[in-house]
Amino acid sequence: MKKFVSMLLVFVVLLTLAACGKSDDGSDKGEEENKLVVYSPNSENMVNLLIPMFEQETGIKVELISAGTGELIKRLQSEKDNPYADILFGGSKAQVLNYPDLFEKYVSKNDEYMLEGHKNVDGFLTPYVADGSVLLVNTDLAGDIEINGYKDLLNPKLKGKIIGADPLSSSSAFAHLTNMLLAMGGYESDEAWDYVKQLITNMEGKVASGSQAVHKSVADGEYVVGLTYEDPAASYLLDGAKNLKVVYMEEGTVFLDAGVEIVKGAKHLENAKKFVDFVTSKEAQDALGQQLTNRPLRKDVTLGDHMKPLDQIHVIYEDEEYVKNNRDKILEKYQEIYTDVAQ
Repeated sequence: MKKFVSMLLVFVVLLTLAACGKSDDGSDKGEEENKLVVYSPNSENMVNLLIPMFEQETGIKVELISAGTGELIKRLQSEKDNPYADILFGGSKAQVLNYPDLFEKYVSKNDEYMLEGHKNVDGFLTPYVADGSVLLVNTDLAGDIEINGYKDLLNPKLKGKIIGADPLSSSSAFAHLTNMLLAMGGYESDEAWDYVKQLITNMEGKVASGSQAVHKSVADGEYVVGLTYEDPAASYLLDGAKNLKVVYMEEGTVFLDAGVEIVKGAKHLENAKKFVDFVTSKEAQDALGQQLTNRPLRKDVTLGDHMKPLDQIHVIYEDEEYVKNNRDKILEKYQEIYTDVAQ
């Protein structure tokens, strides 16, 4: 009798374990929990570098859904009551900060190793890379013309030979506009806005169709200088271009963060925390700094030769709150000046 009872207990335990291993739809819970759903606007280069590294290190399988930041945020809003994603990986800090109700509070264990000014100060947004406004110079065309910053762009020898994108439609062009205003006197300074007018005049009002056309036209030899951003500009150096130079403006360069966030109500919360910790780990940050052109934010990161160390750049810091609250006002003033010059 005792033997029969013992066997019965074993049978019940086995049935219980089997039941625990299956979800309501019959799928294996172990597999389900060993998963992470990532929404990302990031480039193929970045996701193809970091996601396989994360999967190999943790054994967690990532489901990746790629789209623009705005589209992904709309999707997160529509899924708010039953979120599908666990992570939003990428997107500018300025965009994501407007939606704190979509994300879980979590500070990475690596936060102490991140650069000052690039830590998690909002509780939910973890900066992991930053992009700075830069000038891309075609040295074959520039010859002996000195180009070290914004003021050099007013050189009459560069008239009609400078290209930028439209701040009304390009986020990188808007970042350059606020960078130059800050660097040349301040967002509301008459001196700074007078500089904007002089620059547009020297550019002869030439505006590219988009941010990609700016750096490409300089690389192709159509313009001497392009007002662009670090990621695509540095990629030419990584690829071995000898006739291109990336200039960090001597008046000051602003670096704007991109963040990684855990979606509120994430079904794979522990895996999501592991992902945030991974992208801020030294291994992942070194990979970014050596193999890609997205600027990593750890203090102890190792950079490739194609990226200039931050301590060799005059870094200035944007007033994020002012720019967010006055975006329309800045763009209206720019449009007014541009229209006046272009007439």
